Amino acid sequence: MILWGPAGTGKTTLARILASSANYVIESLSAVSSGVKDVREALTRARERLGERGQRTVLFIDEVHRFNKAQQDLLLPATETGEVVLIGATTENPYFEVNAALMSRSTLWRLHPLGEEDLVTLVHRGLELRGATITDEALRAVTSSAEGDARSALTTLDTAIVLVNIEDPGEPVDVGHVARARDGRLYHQSADTHYDQISAFIKSVRGSDPDGALYWLVTLLESGESARFLARRLVILASEDVGLAEPLGLLVAEAAARAVEFVGLPEARLTLAHATLTLALMPKSNSVTRALGAVTAAVQSGGSAPVPNHLRDASYRSAALLGFGTEYRYAHDYPEGWVDQQYLPDELKAAVFFDPSHYGREGALVEQWRARTNRSHQGEPPAPVE
Repeated sequence: MILWGPAGTGKTTLARILASSANYVIESLSAVSSGVKDVREALTRARERLGERGQRTVLFIDEVHRFNKAQQDLLLPATETGEVVLIGATTENPYFEVNAALMSRSTLWRLHPLGEEDLVTLVHRGLELRGATITDEALRAVTSSAEGDARSALTTLDTAIVLVNIEDPGEPVDVGHVARARDGRLYHQSADTHYDQISAFIKSVRGSDPDGALYWLVTLLESGESARFLARRLVILASEDVGLAEPLGLLVAEAAARAVEFVGLPEARLTLAHATLTLALMPKSNSVTRALGAVTAAVQSGGSAPVPNHLRDASYRSAALLGFGTEYRYAHDYPEGWVDQQYLPDELKAAVFFDPSHYGREGALVEQWRARTNRSHQGEPPAPVE
């Protein structure tokens, strides 16, 4: 199997639990530091273990996407014959990074960042094991700063408890201990102030105020906010608030997020400032947000509507007998690559979800679309999304 998920979601722990539950021996390799020789030696030990004692082996490979093709191919015969049970862990999309032959022999399990409640449970377990206590504000600081990463939350907690034991024995962990445990990376003041600053940062970019946006960005960075968190917020904002007024905004934000991962702090401050100023200066439109909200409300209230016959899959032999796809008109057979045709379900064929703005490039895009399709705005736009 392949366990795919971000850091700190329990991939290694889950592999160990599976091996222990099945009473298998676990052989662990890291693709970062292991070569073909290490893989061969692990497979040899697994064969000997199986032949001599009937003991089966789980071969766990962390960061399996880092193995080259030759290393991955080496695993195929052993997994096919059952000499080992392969469990690979990866933070990257395995469909792009893992050989198709290996993927076809594996089941894929997607692990997601831990939610707030999960992290709270984890922190309380850690406190119980350490015989420590924590204030509510400090608990929020630990779970918020972890960004769904269990390892990060426990590391922060352990360090904060050490600080308490050295300086304030018997006292609960407070937000000051958490801030210092994260090397000053979080919460100069209170959790509420932190969230207020995030809000001010987003609203300044949305409001096209480059000075305000840059001020709150630096305030957050100086208080120790995660560069990854800020980059993620900019990616969301690029679709939520810039939208079609400047479609390149999403590319700018996504490139910044990748650069933050590649460069890291302190140099990533430049990248975040670059992206923040660019997005602040771009024209704004929330038509994507409003259209998505309107469509979501329609789907949730009406359920899944049947696909019109002319849009159904017509690739199989009996589709024509059922009338599927027979009246479909191929857009590229017509001038301007467009033909007047119903694409919504019958129950919604007159619905209008997309209510464009005239700001920035969106206005030009919409005018080109209307000229090409001979459309004018029809129907009433959906009610604004609260």
